[in-house]
Amino acid sequence: MAKKEYTVPEKLKQLFELQIVDSKLDEINILKGELPMEVQDLEDEIIGLETRVNNLKDSINDTERDISKLEGNIADSKNLIEKYESQLNNVKNNREYEALTKELELQKLDIKLFEKRIRENRNGIEVKQGSLDNATERLEAKKLDLEQKKVELEKIQEKTEKDEEKLLKKSARARKKIEDRLLKSYDKIRHNYRNGLAVVNVERDACGGCFNQIPAQLQLEIVQRKKILACEHCGRVLVDDDILMVGKEPKPEQPEA
Repeated sequence: MAKKEYTVPEKLKQLFELQIVDSKLDEINILKGELPMEVQDLEDEIIGLETRVNNLKDSINDTERDISKLEGNIADSKNLIEKYESQLNNVKNNREYEALTKELELQKLDIKLFEKRIRENRNGIEVKQGSLDNATERLEAKKLDLEQKKVELEKIQEKTEKDEEKLLKKSARARKKIEDRLLKSYDKIRHNYRNGLAVVNVERDACGGCFNQIPAQLQLEIVQRKKILACEHCGRVLVDDDILMVGKEPKPEQPEA
């Protein structure tokens, strides 16, 4: 369904009314400050830290299982050494003696290798445990920080929720009246400036957005409201002080017959 056609003064009034509503919403967002973003960042960071903590725990557990296997291997090697040493007492020839001696040496070398790997794994566990302790400490601190930020944000939201809801509905209604081309331009200008001002009054012969001087001829044209005019410096739409009176202006008195 096509939008109703409005006069230029009506379009200017609609834009300015939308700007008033959106500016009030901006004030609420300023009151919230960076809290919503900080809460989101903390939640993301906590997820990352929880993943790191779990990965470190799994890695430590895997390494401890490896150590257990190596200790089992050492026990097996020691049993074999005991067996081979016992067999040495019953060798019948040099060939058997040399074979048993070689097996003994291999088992002793294996034990040294297993012990070396156990030491390396234990050192690795020590390093990982240090990282785990650090990550766990950071995780707890971030959780506490998040809890505090959420409490702050909830308090602000409790104060502003009803007003914000009303303003959002009012903004949506105002947008439905404005033609798409103007609305697109309005949103673009708003996003270009941190203060979110896209429609401003002329104040003391200057643009209410960038404060650059407005030529007298342009000021006259703004008051006449024959077309939508923008500041040549910042691109904001300019309106006169009485723009909100459009549609409310008293009709001129008819002369008596």
